Amino acid sequence: MTTYRIAPSILSADFARLGEEVRNVVAAGADMIHFDVMDNHYVPNLTIGPLVCEAIRPHVQVPIDVHLMVKPVDRIIPDFAKAGANIISFHPEGSEHIDRSLQLIRDHGCKAGLVFNPATPLHVLEHVMDKLDLILLMSVNPGFGGQSFIPHTLKKIAAVRQLIDASGRDIMLQVDGGIKVDNIAEVAQAGADTFVAGSAIFGKPDYAAVINAMRGELAKV
Repeated sequence: MTTYRIAPSILSADFARLGEEVRNVVAAGADMIHFDVMDNHYVPNLTIGPLVCEAIRPHVQVPIDVHLMVKPVDRIIPDFAKAGANIISFHPEGSEHIDRSLQLIRDHGCKAGLVFNPATPLHVLEHVMDKLDLILLMSVNPGFGGQSFIPHTLKKIAAVRQLIDASGRDIMLQVDGGIKVDNIAEVAQAGADTFVAGSAIFGKPDYAAVINAMRGELAKV
């Protein structure tokens, strides 16, 4: 039976009370905290760095899942590992040597992931499956929260699910972008098991109600 994980993205949280926000969303049933890092270089926005990760680490026991939308990535990986990240993922375009960057993450005691934008091909996966704990498919173009799900991502999810199953490895298949109660089941049917949701959760007054509704939809898959 598939284990489904819901990972609220703090990109949509109230940053004036971030510690309280992450505590509340975990109490509401979140399985991990998704931590979006943007550098205003690889993507057109600027968000948060290792100091914020370090600040929220004492507030939650669940994994902190750091998504690096930065270029280059190698310099910042050790900083996030030290700050308490459990999973660190990056985009192939952000590294000159993808295999080395994945190994760097693992050498610092974290799980490693690769992220693919909607139009980024998957051929890199042929060479690095043995170093992956997570594959993240973006279902929006990265840089901003609150965007709508891009439907053709569903075919890509199914293709990655086949690759993971064929590898025999325990690799999470995460999807990020436009995930809501009304489409999470469809995304799960395509093969995803881990779901990033920002405004769909943090934009609502009752986090537990949204997360429970998502789990209700997943139970139908």
